[in-house]
Amino acid sequence: MQLEPVDAEAPISLRDEDAKCEDTPRVSKIVKKTDKRLKRLTALQSKLYGDGRYALLVVLQGRDAAGKDGTIRTVFGACNPQGCQVTSFKEPTPIERRHDFLWRVHNAIPPRGMVGIFNRSHYEDVLAARVHGTVGTPIWTSRYDQINDFERMLVQNNVIVLKFFLHVSRNVQRRRLLKRVEKSEKNWKFREGDLDDRRQWDAYTDAYHDMLRRTSTKAAPWYLVPADDKKVRNYFVTGVVVRALRKLKLRYPDADPNMLLKAEQILTG
Repeated sequence: MQLEPVDAEAPISLRDEDAKCEDTPRVSKIVKKTDKRLKRLTALQSKLYGDGRYALLVVLQGRDAAGKDGTIRTVFGACNPQGCQVTSFKEPTPIERRHDFLWRVHNAIPPRGMVGIFNRSHYEDVLAARVHGTVGTPIWTSRYDQINDFERMLVQNNVIVLKFFLHVSRNVQRRRLLKRVEKSEKNWKFREGDLDDRRQWDAYTDAYHDMLRRTSTKAAPWYLVPADDKKVRNYFVTGVVVRALRKLKLRYPDADPNMLLKAEQILTG
């Protein structure tokens, strides 16, 4: 059971029922397999850091309460913080508005050896900007090609790009948003905009559909993650990341033999 990249030429379904995984094994089996994958991720991320030839960029998109924060905590909590950075993209600042929309994004791309996670991303500029009408249609439609060119350039410079759309159903989102309101440790981050976006559910569905169709490329594929069940979500995301890192044939650099000999002499002398 593993995710395959979104095929832009095939039909893409974002129905509520698609947020569930009907073939899910028992929860205990999922948790056990996820734990094994997380251990592999820890080892592979250490090699990525030592190898220094590649960077990994993980893009997380999804509706409010889709589980972006939870994915970061659970999946990428397996990474050594020394080699991992998280960037959350909020509303652009005045200086960011004076640049092209990818300027602030390029500045946050992880350097080689690092894992970078985007909690929301440059895709807000073809999602929120489209739904809320902050830019005209000719502007946001032209951004699809600009994003594809940008990500292709990153891949050509040894940045591996993995993009996950966490697909949550309307009912599960409602339950999660209610928990935010009811719990003091969560309601501080509730914002009125969460309700505005929920009221525009269908408009966002259209925007997500076009995003997946127009920007899932061979160089930088999208993965459509059923996210109603947090354990299933974590299992799928971890699996994709581990597979991508294993394909790189990462290796630790060779140590200087003279340095090792000198160290051995000092430490055993």
